[in-house]
Amino acid sequence: MLDVNILLIEDNEADVLMTKLMLQQAGLENGISVARDGVEAIEFLSKQNEFSNAITPDLVILDINLPKKNGKEVLDFIKIKMQHSSIPVIMYTSSSLESDQQFCREHQVDLYIIKPTLIEDFDKVINIFKEFISTVANKN
Repeated sequence: MLDVNILLIEDNEADVLMTKLMLQQAGLENGISVARDGVEAIEFLSKQNEFSNAITPDLVILDINLPKKNGKEVLDFIKIKMQHSSIPVIMYTSSSLESDQQFCREHQVDLYIIKPTLIEDFDKVINIFKEFISTVANKN
């Protein structure tokens, strides 16, 4: 089992449930903190308001399409404005736009994964999560 603190930033409840299930299948031991929009994510990461006691995540899984502040704004906050810019970020999104992928490369996203739409692709994503999270766990 993997002992990694993850912040999942996702507004779609079905995607939250599916991602949690996939992470459990990848061997994640801990619970997962969830932020439902970009503002909440930034508050969590900067330990503001109701998140003053939040644990700094070992890994962030981030969607691009979020309300209030989009995933690009959150990524910019993590990688440029935050003191913990070394936190690995997986962009986990339905966007296959080259412009989104380019932005993420320029902002040092560690991994860009397009959400699977076919059932047979879920196993591939689970294995990608497992491999990446193992790497993060070994650094801790």
